[in-house]
Amino acid sequence: MGLILKQKITGPAAWTGQDLAGDTSWIHPLTADAIASIDAALAAVKTKGLKFPHFGKADFPLDAQALKLPQHANELENGRGFMLMRGLPIERYSDDDINIIYYGIGLHLGEPVRQNPKGELLGSVMNVGDTSLKTTRVYETNLYLPYHSDPSDVVGLLCVRKAKSGGVSSLVSVAAVYNEILEHHPEFLGLYYRPMYFAHLCEPLPSLSPIFSHHLGKLSCRYLRQYIELGHEIREQPLSKVEFEALDLFDSIIHKASIRVDMMLEPGDIQFANNYAVLHSRTEFEDDANPALHRKLLRLWLKMPNARTLAPEFPGRNGFPG
Repeated sequence: MGLILKQKITGPAAWTGQDLAGDTSWIHPLTADAIASIDAALAAVKTKGLKFPHFGKADFPLDAQALKLPQHANELENGRGFMLMRGLPIERYSDDDINIIYYGIGLHLGEPVRQNPKGELLGSVMNVGDTSLKTTRVYETNLYLPYHSDPSDVVGLLCVRKAKSGGVSSLVSVAAVYNEILEHHPEFLGLYYRPMYFAHLCEPLPSLSPIFSHHLGKLSCRYLRQYIELGHEIREQPLSKVEFEALDLFDSIIHKASIRVDMMLEPGDIQFANNYAVLHSRTEFEDDANPALHRKLLRLWLKMPNARTLAPEFPGRNGFPG
């Protein structure tokens, strides 16, 4: 098979929002047994006098089957590429407890990796950034967050508090986007396989990566337009007119209402998505006047034991090096 996939992708990964209308099978409410297991694991960590992140998987003895973590890991890699755990009773826990629980679940699903040069293993997604700076990470603002992938196998988002208004989460299937390009604009396909400079790939300077990569029967994607444009600006390698046209086309497809699935994350929801198979986004939001009620999500980047093998020209990224 050639480098460029020229056949339509079928199977569960090629979902569209239209396909999932009225389908809630991707939402997995936590059972009483699952919550009891979480509480017992939390108590075990606290009994040992341990705190986040200074404990390991064995210190947080979670019943992974009660939370269906093996099934979720398979769904993330070989199914739709996303799922939602719902019903963590977050109001009963302190901030320290929440950190322990979320990190502990991450330890049983995969391996949490560093999200910045400081080595943070849980990222706080809040409106704290300076929007006048190009280098401000988009998730640190309350502005619209364009569709993108993060530099890890899987990204998790735990909702601690909702915004006063807005902040709707949105997901798009990479396979569905690819099928749309293949059917209606195949002349652009080669450009998405051509390496581009990406900023913020956990390296000091922008490095090269294609947007699409097809390897060993699986299509993978890496995308965030702002960081592609910033990467080429930093490297002083201007994008061509046809590359801008290709990015415009890509953006026009991922914003189609028929393609995307939208959801409002409620406090206690945990959304997981495969960064190679799904792009994620968020609408702009308005915070409450009270800082204690500001929107807050916690982010996990996970290296997965069942992750796909990536092509040499599409190097893996699992957080910042130690």
